[in-house]
Amino acid sequence: MADDRFERQLRFILEVDQLKQVLRRNYLINGERRENSAEHSWHIVLAATILAEYSDEPVDLRHVLKMLAVHDIVEIDAGDTFAYDVAGNADKDTREQTAADRIFGLLPDDQRDELRALWDEFEALVSPEARFARAVDMLMPMLHNRYSGGRGWQENGVTSGQVLKRQIQIGAASGTLWEKAQAVVAEAVALGYLSK
Repeated sequence: MADDRFERQLRFILEVDQLKQVLRRNYLINGERRENSAEHSWHIVLAATILAEYSDEPVDLRHVLKMLAVHDIVEIDAGDTFAYDVAGNADKDTREQTAADRIFGLLPDDQRDELRALWDEFEALVSPEARFARAVDMLMPMLHNRYSGGRGWQENGVTSGQVLKRQIQIGAASGTLWEKAQAVVAEAVALGYLSK
């Protein structure tokens, strides 16, 4: 029994290595190449650690970090759905639910249930931790776009109105992060990185 548990855990660990191959639409800050989902996950875990003091509600940082570590695992099967892709977002939930069933299902039942619950909580935004995790998850691509010369926004015809409408969720977790998000959009417009 213990051997089967260990083998299932190893299978999951090996499977999630594939997240390194999932490319996102935004670029690294230096603009050299697109970021992959594993890099994004690492970066937001670190950002949440640094920015946790700006959550408007008290949060259990350990819980936030665990949630952020698993939130994009479904992209191994479902791909990274671009935030402003209307058609891609139409079936995103179905694709991601199917992916979550398969990927978390590789684990022993107790760990499957724990990680799946973290993923479900993040998706549903039902806790201060989930709202703060989502805020950081949304802020980081904005910063990448701003500091890579707006390349990802420009290549996809994204406007400042689209960014502000989508990113308003940041304000549900942190007034400070929302103010920064608005300032980033204003700077990007002023610099010509983002159209009105």
